[in-house]
Amino acid sequence: MTRRTTAATVAVLAALTVGVNACGGSDESPGKVVLVTHDAFAVSDDVKAAFERESGLKLQILKSGDAGAALTTALLTAGNPQGDVFFGVDNNLLSRALDGNLFDAYESPALAEVDEKYALDPEHRVTPIDHGEVCLNYDKAWFAEHHIAPPRSLDDLTKAPYDGLLVVEDPTTSTPGLAFMLATIARYGENGWQDYWQKLRERDVLVVDGWEEAYDARFSGSTGKGSRPIVVSYASSPPAEVIYRTPRPEQAPTAVVEDSCFRQIELAGVLRGARNERGARELIDFMLSKRFQEDMPLQMFVFPVARNAALPPAFEKYAVVPSDPLDLPPDEIEASRERWLDEWTRVVIR
Repeated sequence: MTRRTTAATVAVLAALTVGVNACGGSDESPGKVVLVTHDAFAVSDDVKAAFERESGLKLQILKSGDAGAALTTALLTAGNPQGDVFFGVDNNLLSRALDGNLFDAYESPALAEVDEKYALDPEHRVTPIDHGEVCLNYDKAWFAEHHIAPPRSLDDLTKAPYDGLLVVEDPTTSTPGLAFMLATIARYGENGWQDYWQKLRERDVLVVDGWEEAYDARFSGSTGKGSRPIVVSYASSPPAEVIYRTPRPEQAPTAVVEDSCFRQIELAGVLRGARNERGARELIDFMLSKRFQEDMPLQMFVFPVARNAALPPAFEKYAVVPSDPLDLPPDEIEASRERWLDEWTRVVIR
């Protein structure tokens, strides 16, 4: 499951480290293609080997920190990139990448299998690869034991039965936290979302820095050690809870509040100045192939965008694919993100 952090400090940290790496791009040898991505990227060995066998290219994967840090570093090396393809920019940060002239346009023929709702750039500077909705998750056993109905909507969290039950990630330091803040803006609008967060504060919402602390340490449904039975996580968290528990349970111990889900789409693009532009295009084509798309769910706990890709049985049984998730236009997010974060900090933290 991808756990990506974005923060105002990311740019500073990346700037300190980029001097070590910016002076050289990928190896100019046509025998390899370099994928620049975030630390959470994963692909199975046999799928990676299939690409290398079919293309005749060695795939080098260059991980550059979390998604925010990886994008910042890529922007600082725009035109003289460290690799050939960048994967991991999402709709919340897309306008920043496009405004930074990071990519060359490429329209993959494999886009014929992708629903147009995932194609965010009509100029095809980026290609959608996966989606993974951020949603409220809850601990089913906790609510059953306490004889309280689990929340069914964002509005429910402002009511008395849910005092002290919710843990969220700080949107200034966490991408799921940012997505949840954006979900509240999409639902309640410019004139209502601050009041919503004021109500959450009155209901003793707990704010922590990142997903790991929220889910692994504070959420009762993951390890059983936390005290908060509602957490901001992912639509794919319930199947992960089944797959990674020993012994494997018959039913997912957690569930998703579908009303709260905010769509995240991850995209890839050919980096401007890529040493192996042909290989970069082949890699993007492969990332949309049925083989790669069907590999992603159990590698990164995200959902494929290709229509011909089947979900693994655990996803079919336990995951929620929201029918109408909340979202906001990328250019609107880019124009208002910093102001919204300042307003959130004023309302919730100060």
